[in-house]
Amino acid sequence: MTQSTPADGPPPPLPPVDHASPQRAPGPEGPGIVAEHVSRAFGSVQAVADLSFTAPRGAVTALVGPNGCGKSTLMLMLASLLAPDSGRVLVGGVDPAEDSAAVRAQVGWMPDQFGAWDSLRVAEVLEVMGRAYFLPSAQLRGRVDELLELLDLVPLAQQPAHVLSRGQKQRLGLARALVHDPQVLVLDEPASGLDPASRRRLLQVVRSRAADGATVLVSSHILGELEEMADHVVFMDGGRAVDASSLRDLAARPRPWRISSLHHQALVEALDQLQVRHGGVVAGDRTTSGHAEAVVELPDDATAARLLADLTAAGARIIGFGPTTGRLEAAYLASDAAQREGAL
Repeated sequence: MTQSTPADGPPPPLPPVDHASPQRAPGPEGPGIVAEHVSRAFGSVQAVADLSFTAPRGAVTALVGPNGCGKSTLMLMLASLLAPDSGRVLVGGVDPAEDSAAVRAQVGWMPDQFGAWDSLRVAEVLEVMGRAYFLPSAQLRGRVDELLELLDLVPLAQQPAHVLSRGQKQRLGLARALVHDPQVLVLDEPASGLDPASRRRLLQVVRSRAADGATVLVSSHILGELEEMADHVVFMDGGRAVDASSLRDLAARPRPWRISSLHHQALVEALDQLQVRHGGVVAGDRTTSGHAEAVVELPDDATAARLLADLTAAGARIIGFGPTTGRLEAAYLASDAAQREGAL
């Protein structure tokens, strides 16, 4: 079930900043995003339930969870497009319920679907959004050109925005979110529909923004690429934050490792000698690599390093040794959310 405001089309961009409303500059200290016991329901559906987490400045925080767990609803609240039923969110130290204009001035919001006006071309979309944020005319033209170049949209600048492909619209959506040089980026499935080159560009842009001190919160189901992008992860399930970690600390959690050997019997004997539990050694004529393979569950990376040294010393003729999944994917697949019927 989609957890966003009822509408016939995709979620709207952030409303223009109301400069008649007083704005407070965000403080230089503290997390860029804070959620404190936040809840939000749509009728009988509890989309977010007593959720608390923080996202630091100068880093990329990933939101990971199954469909319907409340990620998009949370992001809409952070973008000041929804109000919590209870609890509060702070963006750059500002509560959207108290000063939504100040929050909109510092947030770049990219929804999971790009809604384009039929009458506007690609460059015009960015110009309109820049004017909505009251960018000076002398600055706006240069900013539009900069973003067209950054997101590889120069060849599409005069194309009608509504005829772009899914991936092209995603790139335009990111450019639109960046138009006012926000200090907080909230990105919902930004890699959806992107080709490999565009995904690499997205990674570079997001990491660059974090390096410049911005707070980046990103949701994606492409966990391998999210692992490359993120510094921290918050796992959500049933509207709650059920786990949080740095990507570095995930290396201390269990995950499966694949061992490949040039010789089937040598690998069997080495594993038996070291008393390593495994699900069996598969002969090379039954693997896609052409090498004998075994998969073992190891508690952390340090144990994996020791096992590799021991197998080599035992004459296992190792040709390949590495995790079968990334740290982020392994942590998610071990969660209750991934184990439930219908989660995969």
